[in-house]
Amino acid sequence: MSSRSMSSPTIEIRLHGSLADIAPEDWDACAAPDGTMRPVDPFTTYRFLAALERSGSVGTGTGWQPHYLTAHDDSGMIGAAPMYAKSHSQGEYVFDHSWAHAWERAGGRYYPKLQIAVPFTPATGRRFLTRPDAHATAMAALTQGAVQVTADNGLSSLHVTFCTEAEALAGREMGLLHRVHSQYHWFNRDYANFDAFLADLSSRKRKAIRKDRATAQGFGGEIVALTGDDLRPHHWDAFWTFYQDTGARKWGQPYLTRRFFDEVQRTMRDDVLLVLALRGGEPVAGALNFIGRDVLYGRYWGCTEHHPALHFELCYYQAIDHAIAQGLGRVEAGAQGDHKLARGYLPVTTHSLHWIADPGFRRAVEEFTEQEAAAVDEDIDILTSMGPFKRGA
Repeated sequence: MSSRSMSSPTIEIRLHGSLADIAPEDWDACAAPDGTMRPVDPFTTYRFLAALERSGSVGTGTGWQPHYLTAHDDSGMIGAAPMYAKSHSQGEYVFDHSWAHAWERAGGRYYPKLQIAVPFTPATGRRFLTRPDAHATAMAALTQGAVQVTADNGLSSLHVTFCTEAEALAGREMGLLHRVHSQYHWFNRDYANFDAFLADLSSRKRKAIRKDRATAQGFGGEIVALTGDDLRPHHWDAFWTFYQDTGARKWGQPYLTRRFFDEVQRTMRDDVLLVLALRGGEPVAGALNFIGRDVLYGRYWGCTEHHPALHFELCYYQAIDHAIAQGLGRVEAGAQGDHKLARGYLPVTTHSLHWIADPGFRRAVEEFTEQEAAAVDEDIDILTSMGPFKRGA
């Protein structure tokens, strides 16, 4: 895949086929510029993206071929974007299958396309990673560079998924199409404990959650929450079994390889919270979360035994417990799932950006995104009004 320098003589855009070509300290100066502080989210850090690459979860044969984008000025690297050439639309959670089908029915070739994203991760975060002292310059250069790479290589489109709202608005000003979606997040209103959260709910919803928790806790074992050095390789052996089962049912085959979890144990165990249900000392179910500076990100769940309400307990209520205990502002519970509403998770807007090469196709997609945005806004208003909270809470 070819690239060229930007027209500005002070900014150079480069493409890299592997993170190994980029110094970790240069990448993280843009992705996690606060140094020793926990990053806002771990998903764009060098260690997370490298774990995907080293484990073979992305790369040859996966449909996610890395083409990391970096921006440089006289002082060095000032920006980066995790970019991939995609041969399908799997693992993105912003669905463009209808766009692909429409373009190919019209005789076009939709794939490959370019995707600026964190693979398999529907969590909002910065996608244009910049040094704080060069944010506007670096984001503009990365955006223009990504569009130029798309055009120079005759590709159908560029997509930036689960970007921040600020990035979406800036990208729209630069001529990209802005698309909105929704997810369910739980918000911590400075709760002292789980009972304080329940006090904000209507009586009926409060009783339902207490019943859920009592049912789950009666599964015949114990529930443990592990992070850091409390995690051991055998915990990942168990979770791999859970993940395979869920992945096979949801996607046909798991996106992540077994080695990915070994990489997480080696380089990221302080960034994860693994909640396990043990029966007779053996794990029978588990939920994997990643820890951000102010957010707990729920990612994967699986089990080898089915017990009533255990999914709700491990994925949602244990996450709320942890967020309250650690003073985190919210829990992001991943994509989809209207059942989350009754568990105290409310709908919020998420964002993506798109550049379509063909002018006619672009106009059709723009009309679609405008109609979709109105429907998403209406759904969020309706669902919020149906939420479990007391009126005025």
